[in-house]
Amino acid sequence: MPFTLYPAIDLKAGQVVRLKRGDMAQATVYGDPATQARAFDEAGFEWLHVVDLDGAFAGRPANAEAVAAILAATTRPVQLGGGIRDMATVEAWLSRGIARVILGSAAVKDPDFARAACRAFPGKVAVGIDARDGMVATEGWAEVSSVSALDLALGFEDAGAAAIIHTDIERDGMLGGVNVEATADLARRLSTPVIASGGVAGVADIVALKATGSVAGTIIGRALYDGRLTPDEALAASR
Repeated sequence: MPFTLYPAIDLKAGQVVRLKRGDMAQATVYGDPATQARAFDEAGFEWLHVVDLDGAFAGRPANAEAVAAILAATTRPVQLGGGIRDMATVEAWLSRGIARVILGSAAVKDPDFARAACRAFPGKVAVGIDARDGMVATEGWAEVSSVSALDLALGFEDAGAAAIIHTDIERDGMLGGVNVEATADLARRLSTPVIASGGVAGVADIVALKATGSVAGTIIGRALYDGRLTPDEALAASR
């Protein structure tokens, strides 16, 4: 199974930021989205992972200009999440050049719509499952549901989702190491590819995830921005 790295560009008020455990009050600003996208492109990453943080909380797109700037700055495919709650928004982003949209809160609160979107746009809709202690969180992680990550993922097995993006909220932005065991266990129980997210701190995390043989890739954020992991090191470890 090929193992793909997804460098993260999180957007807040038009700027690139990194959060700790999804807390908007703990945002570190890193600058211009287009500049960052171009840097990741030139470094050799095959995909970019973009999140409209304001959109995730508002329930509708909130950083359209920044996303447009990213698309103009890179030749790489971009997957985008945050505030995508209806078919019109899915269609709008795909028509603007987004390669894959990510449905998070909508997958929990309106699974019929999410499954319909997966079927309508095969290979272009991923399901983001953000979990705290195994339970799915929604609304930019502000609310924890009564749905387990596994149950939600299983509900999309026959829908044609491009991937499941599994985030361990407690580890996100904390550089404490990725939850390899939980992510690999989820991946082994699904036919849909699973992408790990949250906590990647260095080369060892990438090596451990790839070694599972079941996880399809990982999203990398703070470790790249803080210089704990260089693009060359990350890409070499993924091969």
